[in-house]
Amino acid sequence: MSRRIKRRPMAEINVVPYIDVTLVLLIIFMITAPLIQQGVEVDLPQADAKELPQDQEPPLVITVDASGSYYMDVGEETNRPVELELVAVRVAAVLRHKPKTAVLIRGDMDVDYGKVVTVMAVLKSAGVENVGLMTQSPETVQ
Repeated sequence: MSRRIKRRPMAEINVVPYIDVTLVLLIIFMITAPLIQQGVEVDLPQADAKELPQDQEPPLVITVDASGSYYMDVGEETNRPVELELVAVRVAAVLRHKPKTAVLIRGDMDVDYGKVVTVMAVLKSAGVENVGLMTQSPETVQ
């Protein structure tokens, strides 16, 4: 009398290869994330100032590069210059949907002072109550 032993199919999935792939992807993203630079390259003026608290939603940043062109971090193409009238329209639209959004100007150190003042005036006319100016701390330059 020979008895047959029924073998049940194994219902386990080997997850070790998935863990290995996930670890490799994590390492790749950790290495490449600091290398990705967003926005337009500007040399910010240096100032000893406290950083803003990060407990609120991200601010709306208007950039003025050394040539005097204006850029916004809102919309599809953040690396293309925008006209001053379009800046006012987009800022007003953002503030209609999110009235607590902070608005910052990131002006290049070599830009004409009048360009920054012009942006500030346009932002005031678009309904922005407080406009912040971005600077770079002296210790991050070295």
